[in-house]
Amino acid sequence: MLTNTDNLVVSSSPHIRTATTISSAMRDVLIGLTPALIMSLYYFRLAALGVILVSVLTAVLSEYIFQRLTKQEVTINDYSAAVTGLLLAFTLPPNLPLWMAAVGAVAAIIIAKQIFGGLGNNIFNPALIGRAILVASWPAAMTTWISPIDGVTTATPLGILKQAGNLQAIGDVSGASELIAQLPSLTDALLGNVGGSLGETSAIALLIGGLFLIYKGHVDWRIPGTYLGTVFVLTTIIGLATGQGMWYPIFHLLTGGLFLGAFFMATDWVTTPITKKGRVIFGLGCGILTVLIRLKGGYPEGVCYSILLMNCVTPLLDRYTKAKVFGR
Repeated sequence: MLTNTDNLVVSSSPHIRTATTISSAMRDVLIGLTPALIMSLYYFRLAALGVILVSVLTAVLSEYIFQRLTKQEVTINDYSAAVTGLLLAFTLPPNLPLWMAAVGAVAAIIIAKQIFGGLGNNIFNPALIGRAILVASWPAAMTTWISPIDGVTTATPLGILKQAGNLQAIGDVSGASELIAQLPSLTDALLGNVGGSLGETSAIALLIGGLFLIYKGHVDWRIPGTYLGTVFVLTTIIGLATGQGMWYPIFHLLTGGLFLGAFFMATDWVTTPITKKGRVIFGLGCGILTVLIRLKGGYPEGVCYSILLMNCVTPLLDRYTKAKVFGR
């Protein structure tokens, strides 16, 4: 029974609150990306440092200038722009001209994020939009890779697999075998001693960071688990059917930025489903699209576009997988 000393507080949802804030969550993402950051600096040295600094600083500055010009609250202290800049840098070649990295960062922040209303309103992952714009504008620069340490121009493992598959398709088995012999060892692929984007250099570093985010509760295991599992199952079936062996699906897992996309981009809180069932479908779709693009498309990589395509159907997944109202 209520008495005059009881106080009733009436307020709108949410009624269940947590101490986690946007800035603390974004700091955890930066911490999760630190192992991969260290490995990229180890392998690509000053080239990596330049791309990372330009991308991050340009992203933060772009957000600051846009919000000041449009008389909005400046939110660079929430670290979301820094996260976008670092993720974008991880999708870029270490030898990319720095001004291109700056253009990509501006596009990621202004076009993919602020034009839609800022953090929480964007429908596509900003870093992936920045990469997609750079690939469409300067495809040669975005597909020129250097090997770690020595900086010699080289092909990525997925590029080699793509060329070998094309040779097999026309019956040049010996040529395909010669290309496959050029693949790095699985140990090098795991540690990151391969050519490619900054963020695909070390699968083990990305795995450590991803597990950290799952432990902190920022990432639901369903998306990366379903995404990676789908790619592994499909490439295993294809590898066995073509006589490639078990090394084939492992290379597809460890290279090409799949771990970066699965743990840090496909799990973006804004552009991915909020329901558990929707997240499973999202990861499944990303995995299927990635394998289709890699094996049937003209581009050896598929993580970027698979996630962006699935971002398009996120509202539908949320709509058709939401829980039914009790009593209806």
